[in-house]
Amino acid sequence: MRLCGNMRAMTVAVVTGASSGIGEATARLLAREHDAKLVLVARREDRLRALANELGASFCACDLTDDGAPGRIRAHVEERHDRLDLLVNNAGAAWRATFAEGGWENVKRHMEVNFDAVVRLTEALLPLLRRSAPSAIVNVSSTAGRVARPGSGAYSAAKFALAGWSDALAGEEAPHGVHVGLVLPGFITTEGFPQRELNDNPLTRRLVSTPERGAQAIIDAGLNRKAERYVPRPYGLAAVARVVAPRLVRYATGPKAGERLIPSTRPDGE
Repeated sequence: MRLCGNMRAMTVAVVTGASSGIGEATARLLAREHDAKLVLVARREDRLRALANELGASFCACDLTDDGAPGRIRAHVEERHDRLDLLVNNAGAAWRATFAEGGWENVKRHMEVNFDAVVRLTEALLPLLRRSAPSAIVNVSSTAGRVARPGSGAYSAAKFALAGWSDALAGEEAPHGVHVGLVLPGFITTEGFPQRELNDNPLTRRLVSTPERGAQAIIDAGLNRKAERYVPRPYGLAAVARVVAPRLVRYATGPKAGERLIPSTRPDGE
């Protein structure tokens, strides 16, 4: 099978957050349609082991925020493969709270999981990706990384940072043959984000996408070397509106009069 962008037919890929949701769907798609050799990464060893056995993959169960995690993953890849063609930074989490309620601690834990862990793992694996060029990195940000709304400011801060860093990294690594793609999901039904309110309402159900579409966007951004993909695609209009009509977007995303934002914990991707 010949892939776009002159990437190898047999792809060696690391996928984080692979135990559920978009990460699991991406692993299945890479194995099924691209015959990829996979290294699956997440915290839940039992689920990783089951998926790895099913797909003929290897796995590294770890918390990406641990100091030694990037080194462990690099050692795991180097022990089993002579190259790395694709890194999918998908793992992430969200804990809903206003800034007054969650404060700096909530911002800090969002940054640790959704930004710092991605940067640290990319730093550890970048020499392998350069040596294997043409290769690719796909960072999974969020539409919330372009448009923020009340109650999700900490999550948006981390995803905005990831999107901005990805743009800069793309320019820095292009001369080395390492493509950097960005995927920005909107509302997608996953274990961590069930989207019950949207799915139960016939008027908003069509705003919700699936992990499988998220996985295809990751393939487009990685193997097909697209710069950026929104899921669903029309969510890109929200980012445009944020630039041309910021006041309107603030009004549209703000809480209703008198509504109190209730914090909720919503882990995703691991």
